[in-house]
Amino acid sequence: MEKIKVVHYINQFFASIGGEEKADIRPEVREGIVGPGLALKSGLGEGYEVVATVICGDTYFGGHIDEATSTILSLIRPYEPDLFIAGPAFNAGRYGVACGAVAKAVEKEFKIPVVTGMYKENPGVDMFKSDLYIIETANSAADMRKAMPKICKLAKKMINKEEILSPAEEGYIERGIRVNYFNERRGSERAIDLILKKVAGESYETEYPMPVFDRVAPNPAVKDISKVKVAVVTSGGIVPQGNPDRIESSSATKYGTYDITGMESLTKDKFMTVHGGYDRAYVLENPNLVVPLDVLREMEKEGVIGELANYFIATTGTGTSVGNAKGFGEDFSKKLVSDGVGAVILTST
Repeated sequence: MEKIKVVHYINQFFASIGGEEKADIRPEVREGIVGPGLALKSGLGEGYEVVATVICGDTYFGGHIDEATSTILSLIRPYEPDLFIAGPAFNAGRYGVACGAVAKAVEKEFKIPVVTGMYKENPGVDMFKSDLYIIETANSAADMRKAMPKICKLAKKMINKEEILSPAEEGYIERGIRVNYFNERRGSERAIDLILKKVAGESYETEYPMPVFDRVAPNPAVKDISKVKVAVVTSGGIVPQGNPDRIESSSATKYGTYDITGMESLTKDKFMTVHGGYDRAYVLENPNLVVPLDVLREMEKEGVIGELANYFIATTGTGTSVGNAKGFGEDFSKKLVSDGVGAVILTST
C-alpha cells in the first residue's frame, strides 16, 4: 500500500539555518525530514511519509510574498503531495503569515488537505482562520510536543474524510463559519437554563460567544498646542538607511527610536522605508511623506507647536499582532512621558 506523501513548510530558524541574520534566505527544498519534521513523522505514524521540506526565510517571504509563494509552489509540485503541513508558527508573526499564505496557496493549487498551527494572537490567525484549519498552540516552541500531535490528528481526519468536529473538540481556532446542527432540546429551553445559571451565579457557556474588543478612552484634547512638545510615532516603517534595528517589513516584533536633532527634513540618502504593505516608491524618494519632519519644522519655527521632540519612533504596522503593538506602546510611552512630550502625531501609510 502506498504511503500518504506529506510536504512540510518551515522557516530558517526551525531548519537550523539561523535566526534574524538568515531570515532573508530564498525558498529552497530538501528531501525528507528537517527539524520539527521528526515530530510530524512521529505524530502521523505508519502510512505517512514526509517526502520533502520546503524552507524560506521569514524576512524574504514578507518582502516578496507573491514571488516566494510562486517559487514554493513550483518546489512542491514535483513531489505530488497528498497532505501539506505548515509550521507550527506559535507566536512568530512573520512565520505565521508565511505559513498561512503558503498553506492557502497549496490548498488552492493542489486541492489537498492543509493544516497549520499558531498562537491565538499571531497575526496569521486573523488573516487566514476563515480559509484554513489552524490548530491553536501556546506562544512558544516549547509547546511543540503538544501542538504537533494535535496537528497530525486533524490532518489524518482530513485525509480519511472523517467528520471534523467543533473547535473545542479538535483544538483548532474558530473559523467564524456557522454550521447547522440538531439539538435534542429547543433553543428557548436552553436559553432559560443559561439565564437561570447566570442568575444563580453558576458557571455557564453561551452557544454564541461574542467578539471582545479592547476599548481605550481618548485623552482630553490638547488645549494649546503652541505650548506643547510634540513627537512623531509612525507605523510606516521609516528607518535610517540600512535598517540598523532590522525591523521586519511585516509582522513587526520590534520598533526603533531615531534621532532627528538639527535636521530640517528627512533625506533619502539617510532614511528609507522597510514597510512591506504599500508601494514604497514615492516614500523612498521623500521619507517626509510618512514622517513630515519638513512641515513640522516650519510649524515649530512659526510657533504653531511649542517644540518638536528630537527623535521619532517607528515600526511597521502591516500584519503586526495586537499583542506586539500594545507592548510597543506601553514601552515607548514611558520615554515620551519622561521627555515631557504632551502630544503625539501618529502617521501611517
